[in-house]
Amino acid sequence: MGSGDEVIEIDSLETGLLTPTASTGQAEAEAEAEDETVLYTASFEETELNYVKYQTAQWVIYSLLLILAWGIGFFMLLYLPIRRYIVRNDIRSTKLYLTPNAIVYKVRRPVPFPCFGLLKKEKHVLLPSVADIVIEQGYLQSLFGVYSLRIENVGVRRPASDDVQIQGVANPNAFRKAVLTRLADMRTEAFSRQESTVEDVPNLKISHSPSAWISPSKYVRQDLVPQSGDLVLLQKLEELGISVKRLQTLIEEQQSQTSEPVD
Repeated sequence: MGSGDEVIEIDSLETGLLTPTASTGQAEAEAEAEDETVLYTASFEETELNYVKYQTAQWVIYSLLLILAWGIGFFMLLYLPIRRYIVRNDIRSTKLYLTPNAIVYKVRRPVPFPCFGLLKKEKHVLLPSVADIVIEQGYLQSLFGVYSLRIENVGVRRPASDDVQIQGVANPNAFRKAVLTRLADMRTEAFSRQESTVEDVPNLKISHSPSAWISPSKYVRQDLVPQSGDLVLLQKLEELGISVKRLQTLIEEQQSQTSEPVD
């Protein structure tokens, strides 16, 4: 009886320890889904088999070439089953989707020796920095119906190796169309915001003269200039009045001198 009770207690303990972990992971996934609104999701399921075949054919070709060169190709052929396992898990874990502001690329692939864990990669490419979505297909890819997507960045031209490259997308044209449509909508929204901002600015135009768009500080300065000019004009008028009075005084004195009788 005692051993049975101990087993029950261990099971309940394991259940209690695992339940918060599962709920925590689910909560994190839900929080991540709520934070990012997905507009379009690329699919990889349709091309999984062809992608694995393409990677296998590529690996075999490299192995045969290295057999002729140094003999290392024998070890590569022995490694082929592990390689196929890595490629299959790679394409199954790849996620590529479009959000209102970015292109999100996530992948979890095993390392070259899967016993050492997984390699996680996540990249967010902001839509304003996207110049174009390039669809590529080489000769070997065309034999298996596999396409590659390359996201080009805006700005100084960089080597193609610096761009984000994703292989095995089922319908690359649809994803490219979704990204370009979202970019066009963002440009339209930005243009409409600029127009609304211009319309909200108060109309400061008073006359058709160029001086109608002068800032208020300059209007104050212009108001001060006529006031100082009026003061100068008043001073000139006062001086002119004083001069006229003096002239009248001189004329009266001369008239009085001429009107006196001569002895």
